[in-house]
Amino acid sequence: MNALKRLALVGASTTNIRLGAVGLVGVRGYWNKDWKPGPYPKTEEEKRAAAKKYNLQPEDYEPYPNDGSGLGDYPKLPQVAMEARDPYHSWDYPSLKLDYGEPVPDMFNIYTEDRLDDYTEPVIPGWKKVAMFLSVFCGGWIIFQYFQERPAFRAVLPKQYPKDGAVHYTFEPAE
Repeated sequence: MNALKRLALVGASTTNIRLGAVGLVGVRGYWNKDWKPGPYPKTEEEKRAAAKKYNLQPEDYEPYPNDGSGLGDYPKLPQVAMEARDPYHSWDYPSLKLDYGEPVPDMFNIYTEDRLDDYTEPVIPGWKKVAMFLSVFCGGWIIFQYFQERPAFRAVLPKQYPKDGAVHYTFEPAE
């Protein structure tokens, strides 16, 4: 029964689906519990087994510290942003810049291309960004203070008529 839970139903093609032939394909990691890391390795034998599980050389494998964070035997990998990875490599998953079976760092989701990148130098340094912001902000404030006491509209005198107090027009119907 457990083996059947791990199998997913997939159709090979539309012809096979029309004929009713459906193949069973085993899926590794079908449930969330299958992707959980194992317990923290305590012996060299357990470390070698964990390194093999994550496709790493035993000398390259180093687990996270056993501080209760729940990472268990997951390898401590360097955090490298996707923008810093080679754009011309033939990746198996080009949108994530990953190869098949490659272990990903613990905080992989914050280092995708649309998020954090700690490794590339910014085009404009931070001090220059602050200087540009302050110059525009302070410049706008100075211009505002200069024109605050001065009228910023066209000065117009009241309409002048030939005789003051005389009615020159009316909206009454003509008799």
